[in-house]
Amino acid sequence: MKRICLIIYMFVVGLTAFSQSPTCYRIYLSDKNNTPYSINNPSEYLSQRAIDKRTRFNIPITEQDLPINPQYKQQILALHPQMQPLAVSKWMNTFTVYCPDSTIVPQIENLPFVDSVWAVGHYILHDVSIDRYLENPIPMVQSSPISSKESIDYGSGWDQISLINGVPLHEEGFRGEGMLIAVLDGGFFGIETTSFFQQMVNEGRFIGQFTLMPDFVDTLQSGWDEVHGTIVTSAIAANTNGEFVGTAPAASYALIHTEWVGSEELVEEDFWANGAEIADRLGADIINSSLGYSNFPDFPQADVSYEDMDGLNSIASRCATIAGQKGIIVCVAAGNDGNNEIYHIGRPADAFDILCVGACAADSIIADFSSRGPSYDGRMKPDITSMGVQTACYYPADMLSFANGTSLATPVAAGMCACLWQAMPEYSSTEMMQIIRESSHLYDNPNPEYGYGIPDFYKAYTTHVGINDYKPLQISVYPNPVIDKLNIVNPDGNIQTVTLYNTSGQLVLQTAVPLSPILEIPVTNLPNGFYIGTATLNNHQIATFKFMKQ
Repeated sequence: MKRICLIIYMFVVGLTAFSQSPTCYRIYLSDKNNTPYSINNPSEYLSQRAIDKRTRFNIPITEQDLPINPQYKQQILALHPQMQPLAVSKWMNTFTVYCPDSTIVPQIENLPFVDSVWAVGHYILHDVSIDRYLENPIPMVQSSPISSKESIDYGSGWDQISLINGVPLHEEGFRGEGMLIAVLDGGFFGIETTSFFQQMVNEGRFIGQFTLMPDFVDTLQSGWDEVHGTIVTSAIAANTNGEFVGTAPAASYALIHTEWVGSEELVEEDFWANGAEIADRLGADIINSSLGYSNFPDFPQADVSYEDMDGLNSIASRCATIAGQKGIIVCVAAGNDGNNEIYHIGRPADAFDILCVGACAADSIIADFSSRGPSYDGRMKPDITSMGVQTACYYPADMLSFANGTSLATPVAAGMCACLWQAMPEYSSTEMMQIIRESSHLYDNPNPEYGYGIPDFYKAYTTHVGINDYKPLQISVYPNPVIDKLNIVNPDGNIQTVTLYNTSGQLVLQTAVPLSPILEIPVTNLPNGFYIGTATLNNHQIATFKFMKQ
């Protein structure tokens, strides 16, 4: 699987493939003895937001949450002047280092607090600061009031949000306010030139950008190689009314750079794990990761097989599972290997207690490139499916485009997860993920292509907040195509309003209607073409329909 789970084409200058001897090592530590940190003083390593979440959901702070012993790090780094830190995982108790002299490895292994050492990559680095662990103070995300319920003109974002029935959830006022989404990705080049980023900054919703990637001395790469994170974030955060609105336009964001596009090496799973722990430390509600790992052509000695996709063999998968259990909804792209000989999901999409997201088109047909499940140990994967074919997104400078890949399907779903959790804050992360699975159209008959299917986020909301028992609205429209009057048949006779949009997502008609089993909607003045309609019930349920005007 290409770890960047987006099908786009970029010009790359001078990429160098590495298949040489290791220079990067993951060190498994035996304990956290004599650490200066304590579970009784979590503010030293968790933000107040993270602590409050643990309290709210009765998630205990344990030794697993304690950072690795800083003295152990210092003793390891002192063994060689060129040794540099790369990543750390407190959950796995690992310390990943750059060590260009392999003769030092036995000395590391002989340290009394070291269990084992694994080779994980070959990089050639500039000098990097050993204070790269983002020890800076963590800004707080303030809860915001629910936004007003004014209508949104989604523009090109209409298809992707309507497919998962997110529009009525937005219309209830839930657009991500007060929720923190951490985007783990391959870089955010040019994001400062997008209007949605400027809105984040101006409204105090940008928490920060964190990088775990070192510098490379032997590779010249175009900045466009690093645009993937910008594209992915736009699918969630875009907020240009009438042109393109994403699925959580009012949420707060932390951008965490864990991936280098120019190389495929095992060490990037260490960066992913470290990034997930940063998200936890910040108190993130959602992790979006449009990344995946299944082969390492630049470090082939670390290649894995389908048998390794069991949620246990990868440090990234294990940390994804832990994040899901510590109060984060973790959304991970299934991958784009559906057309390949090895067509299964990668990792960390194989993790437990996460949402692995597959891709389909606006017509609900599964994308042929979307990686298939199940996990090797037989668990249903993907968990859910959303729109990843011709999905609207922004490139830098608000350049509206459309792209394919589970990289886009994942943030579309992740943003709605944030809105749904905003609406239902009493549920835990694992409960929320199960509610989302149960709302999906194939929940009772899942398969390895769709998993549990396409989620219905408004159904998930209405079935858990006491808005009557949800059932699909039984309506039909005729004639179709139509010339002058569209008839909407509704046996229950409880439609309150009808709204029509063109294929660009622009509102073209909105009207209140009498409570009647058959409604007549005049469409004579509409230009010829396809239209999407919504019918709103008096209990707030919404049904959609399509028709052609001739």
